[in-house]
Amino acid sequence: RNADRDLDAVCALFATAARAEERTGGRGALNFLEQIDAEDIAADTLTRRAVRPDAVRLMTAHRAKGLEWRLVVVAGVQEGLWPDLRRRGSLLEADRIGRDGLAEPLTPGALLAEERRLFYVAATRARERLVVTAVKAPADDGDQPSRFLAELGVEPADVTGRPRRPLAVAALVAELRATTVDPRVSAPLREAAARRLARLAALTDEDGRPLVPAAHPYRWWGMWDPTESKVPLRDRDQPVTLSGSALDQLANTCALQWFLGREVKADAPATTAQGFGNVVHVLADEVASGHTPADLAVLMERLESVWNALAFDAPWKSAQEKANARVALERFLKWHVMDRAGRTPVASEHDFDVTLAAGDYEVRIRGQMDRVEADGDGRAYVVDFKTGKQAPTSAEVARHPQLAVYQLAVREGAVDDAFDGVRPEPGGAELVHLRQGAPKRDGGETLPKVQAQESQEGPAGEWVGDLLATAAGKVLDERFTPTTGQHCSHCAFRASCSARPEGRQVVE
Repeated sequence: RNADRDLDAVCALFATAARAEERTGGRGALNFLEQIDAEDIAADTLTRRAVRPDAVRLMTAHRAKGLEWRLVVVAGVQEGLWPDLRRRGSLLEADRIGRDGLAEPLTPGALLAEERRLFYVAATRARERLVVTAVKAPADDGDQPSRFLAELGVEPADVTGRPRRPLAVAALVAELRATTVDPRVSAPLREAAARRLARLAALTDEDGRPLVPAAHPYRWWGMWDPTESKVPLRDRDQPVTLSGSALDQLANTCALQWFLGREVKADAPATTAQGFGNVVHVLADEVASGHTPADLAVLMERLESVWNALAFDAPWKSAQEKANARVALERFLKWHVMDRAGRTPVASEHDFDVTLAAGDYEVRIRGQMDRVEADGDGRAYVVDFKTGKQAPTSAEVARHPQLAVYQLAVREGAVDDAFDGVRPEPGGAELVHLRQGAPKRDGGETLPKVQAQESQEGPAGEWVGDLLATAAGKVLDERFTPTTGQHCSHCAFRASCSARPEGRQVVE
């Protein structure tokens, strides 16, 4: 008997080690033994525990021997489980240890007879009512009821379809909660559901712990008041710091998306598309600054040296995007050497930081201009390279916040050092789409698509100040309400957005 227990303990130790490996990975034998030594393990896990008289008992057929109940449910009587004709032994074959030494393993026939006796024990525990359940799959190779069902002498009732709800406490609580607030049901039924919830919420175990904590309203997530930070997001005595892209999100796209992505820093990690754009921007900067010649072969050699650092889903995707990068660089080079109405580059990847008044607020604008050029009249012209697959409409470009902010920054002295300390007038700005070819009338596919914004001097640029004031007000008042639109299709926060069906709180 002691030898059996020792073998059982060794087998249990092996099983525990396997589970620990699955849960935590390779932590090493010493860490595992330290964890086992720190556990409080009962000497006998099969010791009978106190039984509540008003509870359903869940046990194996072996444990049910000698006991009876008015109602017994024998669940999952499937072929392969009842009977289970696999040997009961383990690695060390402890099942063969008998009084007179080692015994021969049970034959399949003997195992079947033992399984039949065990099923008989389970079925005869019922004094008044016995319920036996099994699943029958439509396919012959799916789950099938046990052969023992036919031996019961009762025709099984075929129940098709799914139950109204899962037979579990969580599903019961969900149904009762829904019924209490459903205007389509009668008042007495709603009251009855609320009373059932109260009864479930009041149930506790021997130590006073709630048995169904989810039934109590204090555990209902949707019933809590919204949280409020005691520390304001931004100091009202300091200028509101924004970027051109943040201004666009706050004023025109979605303030909640800006807050969660930029302020909470919950945005998704950088994608391969962003990596593509970063590489192309760096190479464009190297050409503009003179560090790399305007030669496609040289640029592709530089591209090859860093390309493998980008993670793609498959080799074919990497090859496809590399080909797209080559086309984008060809367009950039052709655009770079062409005559652009007499404009000449004066700065590349130019950082700026300006503070200006916008209505009742002061706004600090920080950012980086991809390229600054001087036109024939000495005005500053800002170029923003784009590597995305979508382009704004002509109307959207006319009021493009990022381009307008660049022009506003020029007016406030952001590029003075690039013009030998002389403040230039803003002469306009443009988007250069390196992934997209120009229309035929503008040179065709070998040139990038260019979208220009006129100079925002005078009354034409008043809308920019209004936009800055609106964005600053939202940040200081912490009004981050969601706005739906095309941007929702690639938003990382849809599942927690109250403007989306999948993120809406269901509390009534």
